[in-house]
Amino acid sequence: MAFTSIVVPAFNAETTLADTLLSLQRQTCTEFEVIVVNDGSTDSTAAIAAGFCSDPRFRVIHQKNRGLAGARNSGIAGAQGDVVAFCDADDLWEPEKLARHISHLEAKPHVGISYAGSAFISEDGTLTGQAQRPRLQNIDAKHIFKRNPVGNGSAAVIRRAVFDEIAFRPRSESERDWYFDETFRQSEDIECWLRIALTTNWAFEGIPGLLTRYRINSGGLSAATNHQLAAWERMVRKLSQINPKLFAEETGVARAYQLRYLNRRAISDLDSRRAVHLARAWLACSLRPLWEEPLKSGATLAATALLAVTGPKALRKTMDLAARAHRTEAMS
Repeated sequence: MAFTSIVVPAFNAETTLADTLLSLQRQTCTEFEVIVVNDGSTDSTAAIAAGFCSDPRFRVIHQKNRGLAGARNSGIAGAQGDVVAFCDADDLWEPEKLARHISHLEAKPHVGISYAGSAFISEDGTLTGQAQRPRLQNIDAKHIFKRNPVGNGSAAVIRRAVFDEIAFRPRSESERDWYFDETFRQSEDIECWLRIALTTNWAFEGIPGLLTRYRINSGGLSAATNHQLAAWERMVRKLSQINPKLFAEETGVARAYQLRYLNRRAISDLDSRRAVHLARAWLACSLRPLWEEPLKSGATLAATALLAVTGPKALRKTMDLAARAHRTEAMS
């Protein structure tokens, strides 16, 4: 099987890093290396990572803080694999994840980016009952722009050749190439995926299953929505120069989907005022999400209304009951 480099960006991740690395160590496919990039941590992240280096497949790169994109770029620069994957330091991989993605890439030489769905976990690692279940096939730049099927930074397993095609080096960089744009501190994932789709011929394709456990951190989510939206808008301005026609046709509906996503984040944070504002904003941008994804759009609006009318306690109780029912069903 293809040798894989798994890059783990880690900044002050002492509470979750060990579980993340254990989930990688337990992969059924054993042909891999794990590169932990200690991105200027001030807690015990470095010591925890070093504790795994008795396994010769694990090593640590130390650097001053450069952000998530910078940590990933350092990991890619040091990677030895023909395939590069990422797992953020608070997420987990199911044991069969790597093996299934490698089989997928070996069976389909035209696919450059393999991904799968993700189950959401709470801060304590408990399954919430929610998940990302993206479209798996027939993915083009329009779909990536609107829906980002890769979903999160711990889902993708990518051929090294893809990164070789999109590498660039700004004048300010003297050490290594960039693959992710380090000037972005948010929206760095979608900027990279969309740039790949717009400038290369590599295909994006997913495989069935929820193979990543993606941790949702509570508190302060809605406070970050303004920054995230600003980063997304900046991404649009940057990449629209590559394909002006696509962005002219699709930005309105893509913005509606982005605002709907932020609407759902505000709901998760039980911020009723922000949720209502964002619901109105995405409906004003485009109504297409209502008929393209009626169930998800309807659920978002219903949750927004429930939060606004009954308050956080009632919505939290409803969400907790739904999660409990999901866990009971999964155990039966």
